[in-house]
Amino acid sequence: MPSNNSSEQKIELSIILLSYNTAALTKQTIESILTSLHSAQFKYEIIVFDNASQDKSVDLIKNIAEKNSQVRCIPHTKNLGFSKGNNAAVKLARGIYILFLNSDIIVKDDAISKLLGYYKQNQQTVHFAGGKLFNKDGSAQPSVGPFYSLPVIFGALFLKGDYWGLTRQSPDRIKRIDWVSGACILTTKKCFHTVGGFDENIFMYMDEIDLLFRAKKINLNTFFYPYAPFVHLGSASSEGKTYPILQVYKGFLYFYKKHYSPLAVSLLKGMLQLKALIAIWIGKLTQNQYLTETYAKAYTLAQVD
Repeated sequence: MPSNNSSEQKIELSIILLSYNTAALTKQTIESILTSLHSAQFKYEIIVFDNASQDKSVDLIKNIAEKNSQVRCIPHTKNLGFSKGNNAAVKLARGIYILFLNSDIIVKDDAISKLLGYYKQNQQTVHFAGGKLFNKDGSAQPSVGPFYSLPVIFGALFLKGDYWGLTRQSPDRIKRIDWVSGACILTTKKCFHTVGGFDENIFMYMDEIDLLFRAKKINLNTFFYPYAPFVHLGSASSEGKTYPILQVYKGFLYFYKKHYSPLAVSLLKGMLQLKALIAIWIGKLTQNQYLTETYAKAYTLAQVD
């Protein structure tokens, strides 16, 4: 057993991964964590919460756990989604600090130790923190941004806001920010519980936005730390493009109904419907059945009260 995880030490960091039919990617993520923390001076655990995978994920994770005492496999009988799965895993976590990582993350160098070190040195003002995400090709992946006000949503829907940096960015300096990607969030168990955890009414998408929006309301700050690099392969457990688009629509609508006025909800619905109608029109012109069918479903979602 590695000396940094000796039985005399208390677990300082719990790293939580959700897995869902991503056996090979989850294995890669766990191995990158173990490599990154090979010489870490603190004790840690890796909790892999499996959302009822139908592939060989559970067997593979259990096999890794047999060889590495830091790894714990928690299989579940049904897919709880992002929020419920992470909340359930946190209840089992023994660490003071909690690091949420996607199962399609590759930890580079000593990114986890750097992120944790930054957090510990600044936790009077830093309550949630995210590292810098990169695409597989090495390019920076925009993973932080402002909360989704109506102008920001307009930019995202109609102005390619992500492309122009209006809705998502990847800064090169430490920066207080509204939200960081749920693919990599570090906090303490205390802060997480103070905010109330992830909203379990959100199955997927907008989970971290809602969490960090509630955190800001009670003066808990979120920071971006660019010196901790992680590769995020992205959307590994989403099936096709239709499902994510519909979940984004549901996420926006739920978030606005929860946090904003009826007028703001009506304006949001108008924008979502317009976006869907434009996409349906383009789909018909280009004979793109996927576009037409996906946004027909999205349009229906945006009409529901």
